[in-house]
Parts: sequence; structure tokens; C-alpha cells
Amino acid sequence: MDVSISPVSAADVDAIAALARVVWQHTYPGIISQEQIDYMLAQRYQPQLVLQELQMPHIWWDQLTIDGQLAGFVSCLLGTTAGEMKLDKLYVDPDRQRLGIGARLVDQVVARALAAGCGTLILAVNKNNERAIAAYLRQGFTVRESVCVDIGSGFVMDDFIMARSLPAGTAGS
Repeated sequence: MDVSISPVSAADVDAIAALARVVWQHTYPGIISQEQIDYMLAQRYQPQLVLQELQMPHIWWDQLTIDGQLAGFVSCLLGTTAGEMKLDKLYVDPDRQRLGIGARLVDQVVARALAAGCGTLILAVNKNNERAIAAYLRQGFTVRESVCVDIGSGFVMDDFIMARSLPAGTAGS
């Protein structure tokens, strides 16, 4: 089995959007409405938006493939607070969850955060996404705060902000 993590390229954008849709349809019914799922997918995965993000120096997109097949992806960006990196998106094919793929992708983001001199990794997760919350707790994250953010069109993101301290003395190395 050949497992590889590599940067997402323009040629990968359609596959990334398709996997996001599969994961959202598997995860979010019963947590948020289908209308909100469709709205958020359209808002976050328009090809032009992803292509723009791929060109931004403070945003990273990486994909994990197994034997050449996309199994998951992650994006992260430098946070608005100095010393923090935000794990913005982390999705694993539902047929490949619970195999350590998510942990490998988190490790990739930790490496990027340390290389950027960050001491904290943060993320937002829906308060009712119990499987993701449990996975993040296993990865060393703790709940920092509870937020409810208006994202337009009558929808909100009702999330926990979770944080993970990174090893002291290794930032930037």
C-alpha cells in the first residue's frame, strides 16, 4: 500500500470538491439542514475560490492518496492571532475513516505550523459532530471556547473552537 501526502494542485480541485461533498453528505445530515450543507459546500468549494487559495502564501492544501487514490485532504492557514495556525478543513473518505488518515493529516499540519513558528494549532468543529470532536480530543486538542457565527442566508456555524499546544522549543525548526 503506497500512502503519500502531497500539495493539492489545480488539477486536483475537482476531486477535492467531490470528496468534500461525499464527506459532508455522510457527516452532516441530522446535524445541519441539507440547505445549509449545499450552501456551505458552494461557499467553500467553488473551483475559482480553491484555485485562488492554492496561490496564497499563507494557506496550504495537502492531499493524502493511497495507491494513487484520493483518501483525504487538509487545508490550514496562519491564524489571525500571532503564533497560531488554523486547521481549516480536514476530510477523510468515509470508507477509509478510522485508519489513521486523519491523524497523518493532522501531523502534516503540525509540521507546517512548527515550520511557520506557531506554538498553537486551532480549529472549529460543529458542536454536534461528536465523532470529529472525539478524534480531535485523541489528537490532543481541547475545547477553548464556544462560538455561533452567522455565515449568511440565515445559516450559522455553531462550533467549538479547539486548540492544541505544540511542542515548546521546536517551533521554527
